[in-house]
Parts: sequence; structure tokens; C-alpha cells
Amino acid sequence: MSLSTREAGRSTVIAVRGEVDLDNAGELDEALAAAGRACPGAVVLDLAAVTFLDSTTINVVLRAHGVLGPRLRLAALSPFVERVLGITGVSDVLPVFRGVGEALEADAV
Repeated sequence: MSLSTREAGRSTVIAVRGEVDLDNAGELDEALAAAGRACPGAVVLDLAAVTFLDSTTINVVLRAHGVLGPRLRLAALSPFVERVLGITGVSDVLPVFRGVGEALEADAV
């Protein structure tokens, strides 16, 4: 897994690439926490390049949602991620957007 973080106005975009699992989900957890503390706007999780995630990853995202509320936005879900989040019901709980730009423009904050 690799993470890249960028500022977008008052918001932060965290782009995730590769496989996210028990071995590296802690890095994602830390990135989400840091972004939540550092920016007053949305924290957009760009999942377009995620090829695998497990229950540990889902727990990290749900915990971040518990802290950030509607500030946490999922964007550009890869087909695999879309399927997993749909099956688990996570996409019914968290704001999901087709693309990063759409997530940044949403007025959920």
C-alpha cells in the first residue's frame, strides 16, 4: 500500500494505492487522524487505486467516520472496493462520491 496526501483548499485528499490489510491499515489510520486534526474541511479518501481491503481496513474507516462524521468522504471507489463496501453496508453509512472533485465540492461540511 502507498498513501499520498495533498491539501485542496480547506480539505485534505488521501489517495490510497494497492492492498490495504492488517499489516498496513495502521498507516491509513494515522493518515486519517492527522488529516482530521490538520484541516477544518473534508477529508477525502480517494480509493480508485485500491485493489484489496479487509475487515481491518473497514474498521479503520468506520472509526475515522466516528470521529470525523460527514467530513470523511469516500471517493472514486475501485470496482473491488465498491463491491466490498456495498456487501458490508458501509456505503450506506458513509458519504460516497464518484470522484474526488465531486467529494470536494459537496457541501456536507
